[in-house]
Amino acid sequence: MRAARAAGIKVVIVTGRMFVSIRPYLFQIGIDDPVVCYQGAVVAEPGSGRLLRHEPIPVELAKETIRAVEADGFHVNCYVGDQLYVARVTPEARTYADFQDLELHEVGDLAAWLDKPPTKVVAVGDPEALDGLEERLKAHFDGRLYISKSLPFFLEFASPQVTKASGMAFLAEHLGFSQERTVAFGDGENDVELLDWAGYGVAVANAHERVLAIADFVCPPVDEEGVAQVIEAFLDSRP
Repeated sequence: MRAARAAGIKVVIVTGRMFVSIRPYLFQIGIDDPVVCYQGAVVAEPGSGRLLRHEPIPVELAKETIRAVEADGFHVNCYVGDQLYVARVTPEARTYADFQDLELHEVGDLAAWLDKPPTKVVAVGDPEALDGLEERLKAHFDGRLYISKSLPFFLEFASPQVTKASGMAFLAEHLGFSQERTVAFGDGENDVELLDWAGYGVAVANAHERVLAIADFVCPPVDEEGVAQVIEAFLDSRP
């Protein structure tokens, strides 16, 4: 990525993660271009922390989401002001927080506590059980929410205006680069819209089947650093 930036190529990180959790990686890589995070709900400047875009879930819709997920017996994460809130600290909450090195805030009844629109809501649980929850809640909300898995054990809920593609479209207009000349890499179900939006979509070999189905090219898997191989090959091909 550093070599691509040195060659004059704009490098944008697009992730479902919180801004606070991805920011240290941006500093480590040396990327100062805005980052698309929270599935596209937030576009932020790494250095200043300024939010260029924020599309949260309306409060009442978020409360309905939390109650629906909890009624099915799943743990719920709620994200407000780039902080992580939970009803109580469960093993699922601790695993998620440790995975992303996050601080947990325990508030009791989440739906009753919530008085500000959250950036996103996440259900955490067994992958197969979450598949069933995803199917049920997509039918229940009928387009009123964006619902997708980021990883097999995380089912994410965001404003219906939110996808990684909408975040990139906003940033393309803000920075002045074209959709047609954008190459996107992805592996998770939440990358489908991004690869579909980009002029050229690359899936890693271990990607979700929906991502593989729409990709223009499939690169080697993550354990073979397939994304780096593609970037290096492109840089080597330049005169």
